[in-house]
Amino acid sequence: AAGEAASAPGALTPAQAFDVLYEFGAPALVRQTYLLTGRRELARESVERAFQIAWENWPEVARDPDPAGWVRAAAYEYALSPWHRFRLRHRHPEPPPADPGDRTLLNTLLRLPPPHRRTLLLYDGVGLDLPETAAETEASTPAAANRLMRAREALADRLPELADPQVLHRRLAELASAERLRAARPPTVRLGSERRARYLTRAAIAFTVALIGTTALTLRTAPTHYEPPVSPGETVRGVPPRVAPGSLSDEQLELRQKLRDQMQDGPERLTPLAE
Repeated sequence: AAGEAASAPGALTPAQAFDVLYEFGAPALVRQTYLLTGRRELARESVERAFQIAWENWPEVARDPDPAGWVRAAAYEYALSPWHRFRLRHRHPEPPPADPGDRTLLNTLLRLPPPHRRTLLLYDGVGLDLPETAAETEASTPAAANRLMRAREALADRLPELADPQVLHRRLAELASAERLRAARPPTVRLGSERRARYLTRAAIAFTVALIGTTALTLRTAPTHYEPPVSPGETVRGVPPRVAPGSLSDEQLELRQKLRDQMQDGPERLTPLAE
């Protein structure tokens, strides 16, 4: 609906079409991402970041056949990023669900490998078919089917009552709906996206200026020709060491005075007179 409204001439402005898509997909996407990560704050942050990226690339998202799927894929990728484990606030566990059954189901989900968990959530939670699930997880259809079967088997081993896919779908929906998860307002997300775009632009300009300055300084101070290194000195056998000169003898003193008294230029300086 958001894609059709965005493509209709004169129907909605880009901001209005974005708000329609956000109001339609953000609440459910926050709950899905919570099942994917088990963290409430990370779920909200992932959805907001995905919609910020969507607003930065809105012409592409508006022409996409499934804008909600575009944003969902971006949110899932951000939520499953391994870099979150190094963030300080993500090192501490969040309070688990109050219901024991929901707590057991969520812990079982989080024990699954991330690709299996994502495939299970898309197929049994969101309701995509197998080719769509494979396309969104960037896997082949047989690989997606294998991940789905392994995830279902792991859940059935821990919770036998979830072996029925219909029961599993209902329990996933109940678990996601039990948490009070609210997304930010659309204007807040759009403003955050614009601030992020301005920050990245300024950072890119500053980096370019620093790179140009560093290159100019390197060209200014770099040598223009090759200077071979000076070899270290070595001791040569048979050559006496050089010693400092001592006091002049009487003959040397007389010769020095004679040279000083003679003319400073002329042929006499070049051809000494014989005595």
